[in-house]
Amino acid sequence: MTSFALYNSKGGVGKTSACVNLSFLSSSEGKRTLLWDLDPQASSTYYCRGEPKLKGGIVKLARGKKGINSYVKGTPYNNLNLIPAAFSSRKLDIIFHAAKKPKKQLKSLIEKIVPGYDVLFIDAPPGFSLLSENVLRAADIILLPMIPTTLSVRTFLQIMKYLEDRDLDTNKVLPFFSLVDLRKKVHRETVEAYTEEDNNFLKAYIPYSSDVEKMGLHCAPVFTYSRTSKAAEAYRSLWNEIKKRTRT
Repeated sequence: MTSFALYNSKGGVGKTSACVNLSFLSSSEGKRTLLWDLDPQASSTYYCRGEPKLKGGIVKLARGKKGINSYVKGTPYNNLNLIPAAFSSRKLDIIFHAAKKPKKQLKSLIEKIVPGYDVLFIDAPPGFSLLSENVLRAADIILLPMIPTTLSVRTFLQIMKYLEDRDLDTNKVLPFFSLVDLRKKVHRETVEAYTEEDNNFLKAYIPYSSDVEKMGLHCAPVFTYSRTSKAAEAYRSLWNEIKKRTRT
């Protein structure tokens, strides 16, 4: 199984929309795909028409008191299942901190998922925390969406330093630009500068689009209501590049 985490310490960068649409694309190819919504805001859960509630709460899941697969729910889409978010997910830092190996708790839980799925997507909450460090350690690939602005680039550099300071592999981070508006000079110049350099940045980017914003209205991935839109094509290009780079 290949695990992808959608992560950025900043919110509002298109993380959840990318997570849901990439999960959908993976499942539409016949891959057994699981989306784990770890963000208490539960947006991925909402887009997949799930209920933001874990029976027994996040404590039993995190402490392994119940098999993790018992928390998995179906979605309206073939081959795509969901571990829904819960508001109690905000307690994961406290729960992990009390464990013997606090930085490896999520990795241990993920290892119990392996037999049933080909691909795992994690919608990680923003911020720097013990949970985010668990995510960064546990996932095979970190997909890092960012808006092409000066502050977003600064945040990206902070994240890379955060990884380096903890001796974590920075090569597994695949940044990509999101909410791109090429009418803006700073967006154009930033995208050109970072995608032309010899680095891990993905060339495909997600444009700012009303079709993506409508995910909330339709409560669904872009492909279910606007499959030929520029946004849908952008997510397809992004997924194809990710597969090529990671051999998924």
